Amino acid sequence: MSQDREPLYIKIQNHFKDLIISRELVEDDKIPTEKDLMDEFDVSRITVVNALAELAKDGWIYRIPGRGSFVKGIPEKQMAVSPISEARGEQSEPKVKIGLVFPVLADYFAIRLIAGITDGLKAKGYSLVIMLTNNSKEKEKEVIREMKNTVDGLIIFPVDAEVYNEEIIALKMQNYPFVLIDRYLPGVETNVVASDSALATMLAVDHLWELGHRNIAICSDSPLMTVSVDERIQGYQEAMKQKEALINPSLILNDIHINGGGMSAEHPFYRFVKNQMATAYIALNCSLGVQILSIAKEVGLRVPEDISIVTFDNPTPLLEEFSLLTHIDQSEYQMGAEAVQLLLQVIENKGKQPIKFEKKILKPTLIERKTTAKAKA
Repeated sequence: MSQDREPLYIKIQNHFKDLIISRELVEDDKIPTEKDLMDEFDVSRITVVNALAELAKDGWIYRIPGRGSFVKGIPEKQMAVSPISEARGEQSEPKVKIGLVFPVLADYFAIRLIAGITDGLKAKGYSLVIMLTNNSKEKEKEVIREMKNTVDGLIIFPVDAEVYNEEIIALKMQNYPFVLIDRYLPGVETNVVASDSALATMLAVDHLWELGHRNIAICSDSPLMTVSVDERIQGYQEAMKQKEALINPSLILNDIHINGGGMSAEHPFYRFVKNQMATAYIALNCSLGVQILSIAKEVGLRVPEDISIVTFDNPTPLLEEFSLLTHIDQSEYQMGAEAVQLLLQVIENKGKQPIKFEKKILKPTLIERKTTAKAKA
């Protein structure tokens, strides 16, 4: 895998692993500060914190609160698989190499999902090659064509697109081992591991309804109506019907457009929140949930006293302010681990018997934190 296509947090990890293995950094040498690493790699603090946390977890560095991070050395379990020993021919190639096709590494949902995949493969001694598609269908096609001849199987997180990627259909026709994660292709039978999107929004509506909220908005900033977004809105509507409540179309906000510069005070959604058009919000991704929280603070609304917020996925326990969000846990780590297990079953059974496609739907849970409370009388 070329370095420019590596997830940024992995690039940072590999940078320090190489320095430690080559002895350019030795035991007790101090690692640059988080701010220095943010500037050097042009990444966010979240990316740096995650990279250092993984290095510490694997035993490459140790951290002293208030002082920084320091080199611990080459972990004993890594000695046999270091680049140096591989170069000497002391370690044979892993038996199986898996390719992961992923849209973009933008949040902790992605990081936790990939952690489930890497840990699942590590337990088997297999290797992983990650390629990012930048949420481009054309790039996804190119990556699948490039990778399928160099790996034993693919795990694919499909991009947002109005029509199917024909390369995925071709994999199915060729009986190539692959598993889709998070999203599936309606009407096309494939191996899939995903969370129950409809149930997730039903859990959110039930929670807010019990707190007395009746004007509950559901919000998405996805540019396209993906399968998961569509199912989440269906779950919202079904939950409201079960409560014999009228569905207000103005509270279904599936066309929120946010550019890279953020949201100005003139943005329609900004005004929607400011004018308290809803008493509670269900955000279909964690970044949008954080955006709603930020708007509320800017316009003087208290959370959860004035408005309540439920978001999909926990932004990160490392950012204390945002870890207080009530959220839907989609078990993304388990999703990654289940995808590995399913794919390896397909690879091991290849040629022995016809492929039987399996759709594993994981049950989400609602984690109540501090952004939901009883509605005002």
